[in-house]
Parts: sequence; C-alpha cells; structure tokens
Amino acid sequence: MATVLRTEKLCKSFSNGGLQQHIIKNLDLEIRQEDFTVIMGASGSGKSTLLYALSGMDKPTLGKVWFGDAEISAYTNDQLAVFRRQNCGFVFQSIYLLESMTVFDNIMTGALVAQKNSPELIKKVESLLHKVGIAEEMWKKYPNQLSGGECQRVGIVRAVINEPKILFADEPTGSLNSASGADVLDIFTELHQKGQSIVMVTHDLKTALRGSRVLFLRDGAVTGDYEMPPYGTDDLTARRDHLQAFLDKMGW
Repeated sequence: MATVLRTEKLCKSFSNGGLQQHIIKNLDLEIRQEDFTVIMGASGSGKSTLLYALSGMDKPTLGKVWFGDAEISAYTNDQLAVFRRQNCGFVFQSIYLLESMTVFDNIMTGALVAQKNSPELIKKVESLLHKVGIAEEMWKKYPNQLSGGECQRVGIVRAVINEPKILFADEPTGSLNSASGADVLDIFTELHQKGQSIVMVTHDLKTALRGSRVLFLRDGAVTGDYEMPPYGTDDLTARRDHLQAFLDKMGW
C-alpha cells in the first residue's frame, strides 16, 4: 500500500522548568494508506504528541513530516489549518461539540467550511447520522441532551463528513462505557473496511484489536511494529492472545 504520511528524524521537545524534555526522538515512520494504525505505549511515552505532530496540530521541534509529496512541517499555521480542514478528521476522548448548536448544526458547521450548503450535503449528513444510529428525532437536540456514546457518534459523523484522507483518533472510547465504546469501535471498523485510513492512540487492548497495525512507543521511539489481519477475518481469541503476547514482549 502507498505511504500517506511519513516522518524524517522527527523530534519534539518541551521546556520544563528550564530543562528540555525530549518526548519524540529522531523518529522515522511511515503510515500506509488504508491501514488502521494503532499507537500504544505507557503513559508519557509520546503517543498523543506523535498524533498531534502527524496531523499538523503541532509542529515538530526538529525533523520533517510529509503528507504525500508535501512537507507539512514547513507549513505556516494558516497553511496547516487549511491542510487539516481538507485532509484530516479528528475524534477525541473529550467530545468537542458546540453546546449552543443542535446535533445537525454541529455537523453542518464543519461541513460548510469546505462545502456549499446544498441538498446533496444535507442528504449526506442525514445518511451518515442514520448509519451511526442517531435517530431523526435526535437531530434537533443539543449535546447536553445526548448520552456520551451518542455524542461521540455525532463527533465521528462530523469528523468524516468532509471525507478526510486520514481519520485521527485519540482515546476515542476512553470516556465511554463498554457498550457505547463497542458501538463506536464498530463504526471505526466499518470505516476501515471501506478504505478509510485511521491513526488511533489507545491504551486499551480491546480497542487496539480493531487495528490492522500496532505501533508500540517507548520513550518517544517506536520499539515494536505488529501487523494483524483485518478485524473479523480471524479468530478473536487468537487475535487477542497474539496481540497480548506482542505487548507483553514490549513490556506493556
């Protein structure tokens, strides 16, 4: 498969009490198109920092990030904003829906930045809401009238409405109960099966099982790279055992 994202000697440091804290260290990495890439590692290993650097949400201290032939690490903040709008979707643990807007308007606001208000767009929003299980009677409700799982499903629709080339997710089920979390992961699995490229950070084994590739991060470096068949095409127990064995070897 083609490479959609790659890094060259990527470094990210932060100043902490006058001292430089090195989070990502000389990282060379390729993210393949249509992969469901899962980033795992201990707390503080640099998982979210790497996600933000890959997605253009944060600039590296040193090194380069390439999206296709474009070096996005050299972009200005304005150029990065355009890049994210045109190419990326985001799903976070905290669900950043606008409380003053209805479910439908939350999605339309994101879509209208890149598209015109048209009957085709409205039909697309309606279709996606149906697909993630948000019934029509909920479309005019506000986020505080929905459950956490429902809000996260709305957030996913907002993230994919502009058909991003990459969907980034940071602990997308971290604040959900097990049933809602499973529903959200089913949506991610379906998106991946349809060819969506996904990069997801998680600390949870059940969540990681949905991926096709698991990168293990330790002290800002990838120390393990594990490939899995598409979810649902192998025995789940064996899949879990094999991934657990890999993580145990990594010292997870």
